[in-house]
Amino acid sequence: MELMQVFANIADHSQAKGFGINSLFFISTLHLAETNIVNISILVALIIYYGKQFLLPTLYQSRQQKVLVAIQEAEDKLQKASIRLNESEKQLAQTQLVIEQCKIKQEAEKTALKVKQLIIEQGKNAEQQIRRQIQQQISTLAIKRVTLDLKNKVNDKIQSQIIDDNIAKLGGSL
Repeated sequence: MELMQVFANIADHSQAKGFGINSLFFISTLHLAETNIVNISILVALIIYYGKQFLLPTLYQSRQQKVLVAIQEAEDKLQKASIRLNESEKQLAQTQLVIEQCKIKQEAEKTALKVKQLIIEQGKNAEQQIRRQIQQQISTLAIKRVTLDLKNKVNDKIQSQIIDDNIAKLGGSL
């Protein structure tokens, strides 16, 4: 308020006596253009001198508030990034677990396939072995049966005729 009173007093003084503000600084009356430049310079200097008391704290507080807001935003972004990082790490761990389970499943399937093939081969081998045993038993039974039939049907007369026929086939005679 004092600044306004100073300007009002200077303006009143200059109107009453017929000279400008420059006469306060012991400058003689000059042209109108030169007087305005000096007056404007003094006015700007006074505004800067008294205005910095009001403007600097406001500018400082505004800048400080902007910095605090920027810091808070950066902290919020950091917190969100940390949360996303934690979620990503959890997803990575789950994915690795799933991959490990898939590997175990694939290995189990391979092992099951090998066991199946081994069982099939063993089954084929067992089947062939059983067939051989059955064939041997059938052959043995057939030989026994033929032998029994021959013993029952062959008498001395048939036996000597068989011997004679075989000798004849060999090319000799008795």
